[in-house]
Amino acid sequence: MSTAQPASQLKAVSSLALLYMFRMMGLFMVFPVMTLYGGQYIDSTEQRLGLAIGVYGLSQAICQMPLGLLSDLYGRKIIIFIGLIVMIIGSLVAAWADSVWGLIIGRALQGIGAVGSTIMALVGDLTTEQNRTKAMAVIGASIGVSFVIAMVLGSTLASFWGLPSIFWVTAGLSVLGCYILFRQVPNPPPTVRGKDAIPVPAMIGQSLRNAELARLNLGIFSLHFILSALFVALPLAMQDAGIAASQHWQFYGPILALAFIAMMPFMHLAERKRKVKPVLLAAIAGLAGGLALLQVAGTAWLGWAAGLFVFFMAFCLLEATLPSLLSKQAPAGAKGTAMGLFSTCQFLGISAGGTLGGYWVQHHSTLTVFYYAAVLACLWFALALFMKKPVYLTSISVALQQEPALVSLRQAIAGVQEAVWVKEQGLLHLKVKDEEFDRQQLDRYLAELSAG
Repeated sequence: MSTAQPASQLKAVSSLALLYMFRMMGLFMVFPVMTLYGGQYIDSTEQRLGLAIGVYGLSQAICQMPLGLLSDLYGRKIIIFIGLIVMIIGSLVAAWADSVWGLIIGRALQGIGAVGSTIMALVGDLTTEQNRTKAMAVIGASIGVSFVIAMVLGSTLASFWGLPSIFWVTAGLSVLGCYILFRQVPNPPPTVRGKDAIPVPAMIGQSLRNAELARLNLGIFSLHFILSALFVALPLAMQDAGIAASQHWQFYGPILALAFIAMMPFMHLAERKRKVKPVLLAAIAGLAGGLALLQVAGTAWLGWAAGLFVFFMAFCLLEATLPSLLSKQAPAGAKGTAMGLFSTCQFLGISAGGTLGGYWVQHHSTLTVFYYAAVLACLWFALALFMKKPVYLTSISVALQQEPALVSLRQAIAGVQEAVWVKEQGLLHLKVKDEEFDRQQLDRYLAELSAG
């Protein structure tokens, strides 16, 4: 358990959330502008520009879990620092590129700096089990905020200074991230490792076989597939509808702000009123409805505004809800492994969506992208219908070097719903019902176990 004090934990979470937000902005800023301004590059086609969007997700998916595991061996900060340096190098390559192939190489290098899982692990090192869920929620909220800012900022930068300006800003944000990492993020005690926040190779198979986690993994894949494919086609479709490229940032700004505000009551309903499943299903339906509105908008700017509002509200709600659901559904001791697989599926969705979106635009039309994205949203809705209602349990981790009799432990300690001992971690992971669980009873049981 972390020994950090509450003030130190608050500083850690806020600084790491800012670092995570900067990282995601580098991804999101290119979405609304890549196909609009990418035609200036040598050998550029819609399909290759879609690949330039998607290759970032592919390299992220490949490197996410290995870097998380390396951080447990060599330290969180050094791995995050290396990832930020690689991000800077990739951003500079993309900024200096004059051909689409240089752009693709730069984007691939950006993705290799895949430090998301390592940042999550550092959050685990610097917070107590009681505050960890709140800390993860703050990190999740930072993603939604970064999406809103990045959509407006990316469109604004590209309209005034061209596509390379986005990569210069991304490099600058990564430099600022290095400063935050070493000057603002506290150092965890050398003996502390929040190991429930990193992947465990032995538990990957268990997580893959879990039907509820599989639904969430397919869900995050679908969400980011749709987002990535949409933004290959959307800027071109808006331009064809008479909305000038230089005006897109003015279009995105107020719509995104209103969508973000509009989704907040639904977040409250999902978390405080424990209506996660109905809210999730409504958001997926909203995703499909927004895409349908975009498909029939034609040249009516009100149609585009309505479609984007519904889509963005649903997207922001899903982006916040899915990680929360994952935290509730992950088996005891497998949260880091489940999060690693979840993040991998997220970035695989970005990769596949960008690549296929570019292919559909080049060989068919922008409307084809809207159609296939809506079909995928409908398939996801059908899959989510069979999701079990999440159980609200509290996670507890206790240092324990010897394997306990898990069946007798669950029978002896009131309120314990799940118990897993992970030898590689030297930790006993429990999921408990707060209203029934007695921590003193657990402490007595473990003391007797150690004495015996």
